[in-house]
Amino acid sequence: MVDGPHGKIPIPGPGTAELLRGFPVFDNGVRAELVTPTGAAILTTLAAAAGTMPAMTIRSVGYGAGSFELPIPNVLRCFLGESAWGAQGGVETIAQVETTIDDMSPQLYEPLMERLFEAGALDVFLTPVIMKRSRPGVVLTALCDLSRVEDLSTLLFQESTTIGVRWSQWRRDRLERELVTLPTAYGPMGFKLSRLGERTVTVTPEFADVSRIAREKGLPVREVLDQARADGRRLLGSPC
Repeated sequence: MVDGPHGKIPIPGPGTAELLRGFPVFDNGVRAELVTPTGAAILTTLAAAAGTMPAMTIRSVGYGAGSFELPIPNVLRCFLGESAWGAQGGVETIAQVETTIDDMSPQLYEPLMERLFEAGALDVFLTPVIMKRSRPGVVLTALCDLSRVEDLSTLLFQESTTIGVRWSQWRRDRLERELVTLPTAYGPMGFKLSRLGERTVTVTPEFADVSRIAREKGLPVREVLDQARADGRRLLGSPC
């Protein structure tokens, strides 16, 4: 509690709590005001997401000290650095948004998944489950940036029959990826390259290109896919 114009008020104060609406918070046990309305406004306006510190090469460190005596160091520390894994790879925190459905037409899942991707989902997948009263159901899972949780939750309420959505934070590590066009026996084709440091570890043909070329040339899709993989390995020396 802190003293305010109208007596004692709980921490965080009403204004601070309102500013933090939709932003992840936690209680570290310190019985003092750790976030002011100004601090809350800066955080929720400038921060793209909340989570643990990403892997980075630190270039500079800044400190700002407060005047209150606290049981922990009353210091704000800021790191400025560059991603240790490149622009597209590395360790990051993402959100997993889920809901379980047992009363929706299967026809509605395809447009729902398309709209989730349009709303910023990184991946969407369905898992069959058996629910209460032995009803067959589906767990719909969407992975997204932490800043997209509210958008995806709202879309699920609007576009599906669910009445509840749950979400959690997950840490993931991913390889740096790049889309390139490579020559193949059937002409230029798109490939997705994945790198671990300086080494290319996978060269994956874009399946849409494989399917299109197979249809145009009247060839089995498997044959075109095998040839494209071989061409990718030959050009980039990847285990593919």
